[in-house]
Formats: sequence, structure tokens, C-alpha cells
Amino acid sequence: FAGLADVSISEDIPVEGEITVPVGSQSPDEDFSTLDEPVRDTILRDLKAVGKKFVHVMYPKKSSTLLRDWDLWGPLVLCVSLALMLQGGSADSKDDGGPQFAEVFVIIWFGAVVITLNSKLLGGTISFFQSLCVLGYCVLPLTVAMLVCRLVLLAGSGTVSFIIRLIVVAAMFGWSTLASTAFLADSQPPNRKALVVYPISLFYFVISWMILTFTPQ
Repeated sequence: FAGLADVSISEDIPVEGEITVPVGSQSPDEDFSTLDEPVRDTILRDLKAVGKKFVHVMYPKKSSTLLRDWDLWGPLVLCVSLALMLQGGSADSKDDGGPQFAEVFVIIWFGAVVITLNSKLLGGTISFFQSLCVLGYCVLPLTVAMLVCRLVLLAGSGTVSFIIRLIVVAAMFGWSTLASTAFLADSQPPNRKALVVYPISLFYFVISWMILTFTPQ
């Protein structure tokens, strides 16, 4: 540009700001992408995340761990495992001593969806899939109860066996209800928590009743 070469800036004029370009050190997480990592690392990371959620369910306390980084892998595994253990006999048998796989699968997922919708209608701040994640992971104690009941039934189905199964199922029912309410309590209005806890208790009671009344073929 003509004439700009003769323009001079006086030294008395202060210059504000910085002319250097800041170069910040990028953290490894900024460049991290699951598309670049091996499949083995992805599977191990997901399994570790599922295991941590199982630990939080077995030691319930008020925490947002299950609400952050939600997933449905754990609930799916628990639902399938519980349905398989409640499968008393062949799939085409009507007198197998227990509900069929599809029945258990539908009851668990349909019940979880109904409870989630009830929570949202009551003004809950939790998202739909976060609630499904918590309710599904909290089936873990009842799945353990089903495994114990199957082992007890191998020894016999008398009165002593029923009492042992009743104690185990009742304890795990309380554990599942306590764990789910511990994670979901803070997401509900204080004056409506009872309206949320009741259907949760009913949901786990139905599953507990199926476990307690199960008799193998």
C-alpha cells in the first residue's frame, strides 16, 4: 500500500494485548477416539465400566455413577440371565414350573419403562435411558437370589428349602429396592418421592415373587 511505509508509530503510545499465539499442551483425552483403538481395548473398557456399576449396586449409596455414562449392556445381561434361570424346562412346554423366557423379558423391560414414564410424569429430572439403566442394574441382587434358590432347590423342595429361599429373596428384594431408590431419589421432587418408590417396590416385588414361586420341572 502506497504511503504506509512513511507512517511511524510513536514509542509513547502503549500497545495492549499479546501478539504471541498461546500453544497449550493438549491432553491425551482430546485426541482420543474409540475408532482408533483396538477392539480388545474397547471391550475391556466396557466390561470394566459394567463391573464398576455392579459394584455400586452391591454397595448402594447416593451416587450419580450409574447416571453418568449410562449403558444397557449390564441390564440386558441380567435380564437374559434371570430369564434363563427362570426357564424351567423346554420352550414348548406349558407345565415347566416357571414362566417362559419371553414372559420374563417382557415383564422386566415393560415394568422398567412404565416406572420411567411415571418418574418423568411426576417431574423427575432423570433421563429416560438413565432410569432404565439404574432399574436394570438393580436387578443384580435378585439375579443372585435366583442363583441361590436354584442351588437350594437342588437339595430338595421341602419346608426348610422354602424358608431359606424366602429369606434370601426377601433380603435381595430389599437390596434392589434400596439400591434403586438411592440412585433415583435425588432426581425426584421431595414431595413426590413416595409416588416413585411405590411402583419401584412393586416392580421388584413381582420379580421376587416369580423367583420365590419357581419350581423346576
